[in-house]
Amino acid sequence: MPSTLTENVRKTVLENGLTILTKEVHTAPVVTVQVWYQVGSRNEEPGVNGIAHQLEHMMFKGTKNRPIQFGRLFSALGSDSNAFTSYDQTAYYGTVERNKLKALLVLEADRMQNSQIEPEQLASEKRVVISELQGYENSPEYRLNRAVMQAVFPNHAYGLPVGGTKADVEKFQVEQVQKYYRNFYSPDNAVLVIVGDFQTANTLETVKEVFGELAQRQEAGVISPSSPTLRSAKATSSSSPSSPSSPIVLREPGAGRLLQVVYPLPDANQPDVPALDVMDYIFTEGRNSRLYQALVESGLANEVTASVTSLRESGWYEVLVTAGSKQDLKKIDSVLSSAIANVAEKGVTSEEVEQAKTQLIADVILSNRDITSQAMRLGHDQTTAGDYHYTDRYLAAVRLVKPTDVVAVINKYLRKEARTVGFFEPTQKQITEVADKPDSAQTTENFSPVAPVLLSEVVKYLPPVDSATDALLAVVGISVRVASGREDIAQVLPEQFKLTNGLRILLLRDNSTPTVTLSGHIQAGTEFDPDNQAGLAAFVAANLLNGTNSKDVLTIAKVLAERGASLNFQAYSEGVHIEGDSLAEDLPILVEVLADVVKNCTFPVKDLELHRQQTLTDLQQELDEPSEVARRIFVQSIYPKKHPLHTFPTEESLQQIQRQDVIDFKAKHYRPDTTVLALVGDFDLDKVRSLLKNEFGNWEVSGEAPTLKYPPVSMAEKIVSLNPVLPGKAQAVTYMGCTSINRYDHRFHAALVLNQILGGDTLSSRLGAEVRDRQGLSYGIYSYFQAGKNAGTFLIEMQTSPEDSTKAIASTRQMLQQIHQQGVTTLEVETAKRTLISNYNVSLANPEELTDRILMNEVYEFDKVELHSFTDKIQKVTLAQVNQAARELLQPDQILAVTAGLSVLAEKSIR
Repeated sequence: MPSTLTENVRKTVLENGLTILTKEVHTAPVVTVQVWYQVGSRNEEPGVNGIAHQLEHMMFKGTKNRPIQFGRLFSALGSDSNAFTSYDQTAYYGTVERNKLKALLVLEADRMQNSQIEPEQLASEKRVVISELQGYENSPEYRLNRAVMQAVFPNHAYGLPVGGTKADVEKFQVEQVQKYYRNFYSPDNAVLVIVGDFQTANTLETVKEVFGELAQRQEAGVISPSSPTLRSAKATSSSSPSSPSSPIVLREPGAGRLLQVVYPLPDANQPDVPALDVMDYIFTEGRNSRLYQALVESGLANEVTASVTSLRESGWYEVLVTAGSKQDLKKIDSVLSSAIANVAEKGVTSEEVEQAKTQLIADVILSNRDITSQAMRLGHDQTTAGDYHYTDRYLAAVRLVKPTDVVAVINKYLRKEARTVGFFEPTQKQITEVADKPDSAQTTENFSPVAPVLLSEVVKYLPPVDSATDALLAVVGISVRVASGREDIAQVLPEQFKLTNGLRILLLRDNSTPTVTLSGHIQAGTEFDPDNQAGLAAFVAANLLNGTNSKDVLTIAKVLAERGASLNFQAYSEGVHIEGDSLAEDLPILVEVLADVVKNCTFPVKDLELHRQQTLTDLQQELDEPSEVARRIFVQSIYPKKHPLHTFPTEESLQQIQRQDVIDFKAKHYRPDTTVLALVGDFDLDKVRSLLKNEFGNWEVSGEAPTLKYPPVSMAEKIVSLNPVLPGKAQAVTYMGCTSINRYDHRFHAALVLNQILGGDTLSSRLGAEVRDRQGLSYGIYSYFQAGKNAGTFLIEMQTSPEDSTKAIASTRQMLQQIHQQGVTTLEVETAKRTLISNYNVSLANPEELTDRILMNEVYEFDKVELHSFTDKIQKVTLAQVNQAARELLQPDQILAVTAGLSVLAEKSIR
């Protein structure tokens, strides 16, 4: 790791004011391009709340030069692209193979000054934004936070929700959005960040060529709701944050009591910020933290989280507590206040401070390993703090924090009279269900049958691509030029070896950063749950770190925390996923802890009971989430009872689990011969091999590993619609689909291409273009082939306004029918293949994704060359194979649709 995060970063400012930050990283042949506009919800006021977010959506709608959905252009380039709006900035980002760098620059420059904001498109996208906001409204945490923040900042835009409100969004006029665009989207109000595999001198020349002629803005400020004129952003920022004397109480439908406490803090550039972050880690990071011990270990709370937010003009410290079952919020608040006051009075230890600093610094380093994250850090620092060196200065200051500094900021900012408190008290709710509605008729909608989306138009508007060969462009006869620059380094494969007890290990050395990523798989998933003890596999995985023969839970937590390392276990249907990372020098500690817990965990009674109560509270909250309810009913409806995928935890099944059941399950299913470990990072291969043999070589195995036989499942004979009703939910979530292929099916790669065309991307796919983009019915609509070892599911997921669900489902079914009967086009297939290949290559530049790919290839028992042959298999997919897959795998008359939402849907059949 360079001595600073900004080593090799170069800052350039063009004559028109565009700030450019470049950083060469030659670890993979990919590059990320990001444009950060220094405008966000901070530049709003009541009446136009959400206009920055609305404009972010409109920026994908096309330009005068390219009147086409930009998502389709990004998809055709194979760019992993997206955008977000925050308090101080709006950012657009894309990561691609290096030969697409100029193409991304051209597209970003085009929409910086030529975006079209038309009435019809705005009307459609306002519906999409409202659908998004309704999704947020489903969350009690969001509703509570909105109420509390409005009280903390009554006269500052930081008190407004970043995404806006439905009432304001509905009133947006084209002229308002156009005015906002003209006054904030310009080179002198933007930061262009480029990180990755490029040559700085050549790239800066390209940037000057592409962006240099763009004009500066004329004026800037805040849009008044009453007129299109602008005024200074500071006009809404004159008042300081305030705090009501009594708690804000929300009594609304939901599950679980919530406590939120917010303390105002200074802006990002104030010198107290590093000590405040150290304070936060001492309070809430890990099992040993002060607030976890006071609230969670005592059983008062199910969870406690906190964060320091440091922005351009102000900041805040937010603590969110999920109450334990039947626990009183006033009591929790009293214990929280006492715990903070106790620290202020008695101080913190040097050991606590050093541990928190180590964790904080390690988190920053570990979160900056891939190029997209590195660019995000630079863009955020430049637009929030006005200096891309901010994180370097911040880390240097963190290293100097002393115990007295932590106590000083607690006394200065966490005063009781300064805080604002919010309580969420859920009202009673019941889930009802409308079941088995035959769906024979179809609702006729204004559905456009020209679904191929005129891909020749997409190609026409694509900027030139530097490439020796490009299948998409070759199809339409467009010539391309050969890229200049160095050749790709040789493709490296992981080293494999197997211990005598059957443990399989894969190692790939990568010294680009002084870190290590660990990924693992144990064949001990929820598929093995007994019918009356659903949740047992997850119970075991979640409690592995709660103590071993030689270390108790707090010792294990401390060992990891002292080095800023992380280790987690997560059960899913076909296995337990192990996830860990650390600085390179701490790999031995990470491996030692992992080996100790999988071999010697003891499952203390107290921790098991605490986890049971937490899991029961989590279950209540899950069953209040439309997405979770829809998913659960969908899966249980297509997989019959006694099928390994049918079982889900219930309150009854969780209460049935005893400690001996946990011990027996672990002994039976946690075995070296069903375990795979993959490590990627900066290590010596011989030393790591020796380390792993020493730690895992004595992990004993006896008998044969447990196996399961999945029974065959037939598809439904008719269309079935189900509607579980959740009161008080602003957004409905729909799952549609059926059983499908597993990972070993010969149609798998053709199915991936088919899915990319159908719903692989919510902006560029057929479903996205029709249901989201043209009709504005959904904030997000995606399709998937979830292909496991033993089973597979085809599903479509969408979020809609409750009143739009019927229409969205009808349009989706018509699209399925159309592709099933008519197939797709050659151009669509080539576009999808290019996108899948590019996205795959980009994913391998991320250490976590690379490690997981290596791991799962071994879990599926593929040859290790699969890591690099996957793209060849995608490239060989033909149009005929895709259309055959469409005929065989898309069955619009044999699907299940489950929509979780308001009761109004129960009155009519979902079509």
